[in-house]
Amino acid sequence: MVRPLVAVIPGDDAAPEAMAAAMTVLRHLDPPVDWDVLPPGDELAGIDATEREAMVHQHIDAADTVLFGSTNGTTPGVAYMRWGRRTFANVRPLRWRPGYRSPLAHPEGIDYVIVRENLEDAYVGIMGDVAALHAAGLVGPRARLVNGGEGRFAAKVITRAGTEQVAHFAFDLAQRRRREGGAGKVTVSAKTNMLPMTDRWFCDIVAEVGRSYPDIELDQYIVDDMAHRLVLRPHELDVLLLPNLYGDVLSDEGAATIGGLGLAPSGCFGEDFAYFESAHGTAPDIAGRDLINPTATLLSAVMLLEHLGLGDAAQRLDGAVTTVYADGKVLPADQGGTAGTTEFARAVVDALG
Repeated sequence: MVRPLVAVIPGDDAAPEAMAAAMTVLRHLDPPVDWDVLPPGDELAGIDATEREAMVHQHIDAADTVLFGSTNGTTPGVAYMRWGRRTFANVRPLRWRPGYRSPLAHPEGIDYVIVRENLEDAYVGIMGDVAALHAAGLVGPRARLVNGGEGRFAAKVITRAGTEQVAHFAFDLAQRRRREGGAGKVTVSAKTNMLPMTDRWFCDIVAEVGRSYPDIELDQYIVDDMAHRLVLRPHELDVLLLPNLYGDVLSDEGAATIGGLGLAPSGCFGEDFAYFESAHGTAPDIAGRDLINPTATLLSAVMLLEHLGLGDAAQRLDGAVTTVYADGKVLPADQGGTAGTTEFARAVVDALG
């Protein structure tokens, strides 16, 4: 059997420390995978920017999938993997485990997944001066521009093709989760009351797609109500489908309810490519101090192994992380403990046996 090749891109600031810890654990786990580990950002910085980008893209294209750290812009590759390789669905699981330092009184049982449309919405990069809208005749009498003079705009673009694609992904995921004991429910949310041309249309298309999944329940809420429900009623969620911008914001809110971004993995999926990364940033304030929590990177690796069909290895790694948190003796600082990055990784290795 051909072993899959995984490109490992450590990233910038403190992210390479989390990646190094994760690789210590993964090498002990020893799944049937070949690792192509690139240099961290401080080493890449010495390479010409154009050459650096080409080199990283070459490693990405040669790999079956990618485990990516966080970038401050020095390490390239994210935009290429997202828009160049068209990874249209950003998947962010949110599951509380004993030992996580949740601010909620009763986080037990929180276990849902946010599916964020990853290519469209306000992130299409169409921006400019409001004067251009006037010149193009796009500001009519019904526009709510109450202030004249200098102004800027950013376009929000929703397409039927993009929405149908991510909706099918979300309903398929809900079906898989149902087979594993999940609720079998998709919840969709957007600002439907104020943005009928984009947000209401997004939800209407999702409902159309949902009719071909009669075994999956569909709920719909206005996005501000959804923000409220993430805190008050997260246990009611199974798969939460959101347009790009709301998904970006609410997934961080969801992470906060289970204990923070240090616990938040993610994966970005396209038709023929996927990559996996922690949802947190590069944490420059703690770089070089052996303090960054590697849990999000480790759980992103769990998703990566599942994607490669290595379910047994994924379950062992997930179980080891769960064991360390439940034991409570070796916890990272952001979870109320005193363990550094390296010490936490050693504890996970010990839990693997």
